[in-house]
Formats: sequence, C-alpha cells, structure tokens
Amino acid sequence: MDELSSTHWALLALGSFIMGMSKGGIPGAGNLTVAIFALVLEDALGPVGVPLSVGLLLPVLISADMTATLVYRKHTDWGYVIRLLPFFLLGTLLGWWVFDYFQGGDDRVALLKVLIGAILLSMTVLHFGLKFRNSGKSKLSSESPSTGERPKGSISLGVFFGSLGGVATMLANAAGPIAQLYLLVMGLPKYAFIGTSAWLFLIVNIFKVPLMIDLKIITLESMGVSAWMFIPAMIGAATAPLFVKFLNQKLFESLIWFFIVLAGLRMLV
Repeated sequence: MDELSSTHWALLALGSFIMGMSKGGIPGAGNLTVAIFALVLEDALGPVGVPLSVGLLLPVLISADMTATLVYRKHTDWGYVIRLLPFFLLGTLLGWWVFDYFQGGDDRVALLKVLIGAILLSMTVLHFGLKFRNSGKSKLSSESPSTGERPKGSISLGVFFGSLGGVATMLANAAGPIAQLYLLVMGLPKYAFIGTSAWLFLIVNIFKVPLMIDLKIITLESMGVSAWMFIPAMIGAATAPLFVKFLNQKLFESLIWFFIVLAGLRMLV
C-alpha cells in the first residue's frame, strides 16, 4: 500500500499497540483500534479504505488472541466456548453476506462507515452498562470456574449473544463487549472470563479469514502491512500489566473510551 504515509504507519502501529493492550488486560481499548484503522485507511485510500481496514486488522487480532490464549490457557471454560461458538459462526456467516452488500459502490461503503461508527458507539454504551451493572457487587473471583450446573437461560442467551456477536465481529471486529456481557451474566470467574473470551475469539477470527479473502479485504498486500503490526500488538500485550500497575487505570480507560466516542461520532458524519 504505497499510499500509506509515515504518519499513517505510525497511527496503525499505535492502533495495534492499543489492541495488544486490550488483550493484555485493558478492556474495551481494542474498539479504539477499529476506529483508528478505519479512519487511517479512509484517509489514505478514500472510501474503499473503510472495508479494507476490517481485513487489515484481522491478522493483528489473531496474533493478539494467540498471545492471550497462551497466557490464560489454564483458565478456559470450554463449556461456554462450545455453547457460544456455533451461533457466533452463524452470525459471522450472516455478517459475511451483509458485508458483501456494503461493497457495492461508494454510497454503500459510506453506509458501512456509518454502521461501524454506530457499532462502536453501541459497544461503548454496552461497556458502561456492564460497569454500572457490576457496581456495588463483589469483584469477579480469580478462582477456577466450577463445573456445576450452568445458570438458567444460558443456552437461549447464548443463541442471542452469539448470533449478534458474530455479525458485529464480521462487520467491524467489535464484538468483545457482546461476549463480555454474556460471560458476566453467566458469572464466570475473572481468569476464566479472560481465557474463555480469548479462545472464543481466536477460533472465530481464524474462521473469518477465508471469508475476508473471498470479500477481497484480505490480500497479499494487506497481509504485508498486517505483518508489521504484529510487533506493536505483541509489545502492547506484554506491557499492558505494567500500564495497569503504574498508571491510573481508571483515567487511562476513561481517555480510551473518550476517543472511541469521538472516533465513532466522526464516522457517523
């Protein structure tokens, strides 16, 4: 992509670093990466850059997911992965069909940009809804998940959240808060929550690769750019615990979500 300037490369690297941090323990930060990639590619390539940004980001996501699954490999509740996965995959296939529609001309691409912005803003509302729901409650336990009976309604909720999450991840790589809401409702312990999410999205993101190749938003050229983004993404995942330890995490996360809202609004206009 010869159209990318040094500023564009720097912003993509920053976005990849933030994505790595989101996988390393700073929830929600990855949604800012979605906006950065979309706006940078649109600036460099015009309207066609918006759908291409979704494909460019996917390999970066997979590299970050692989790191998270290694770190939390002992804390995965496969029961919930199996429960969510079929419906995530069905939703992904629906998103594949919808995405193809949005590639039918500049007007539809512009509409896709608006849709991605709307998804980001919706995920922001969902994120803070989750925080409000859990305010005043005890923090998630770090113990291993129990093997007892699943909460009532977990299957029907899995159908709903899995299908919705599949569409959102295919259209915008932004289904994290949807899966988080389901797993929080199910009451997963902290480490099981992270490990289960990591494996779920690693499998779903790998499943998306041939679909995005079919849509021509993953190409050899885009893979060449994505490969350079693996480095800042892995650095972000490795240094996230240090940021959490030495920085005011509440302030940092507030800034992240502030910029997500700004970027989402920018994509709506």
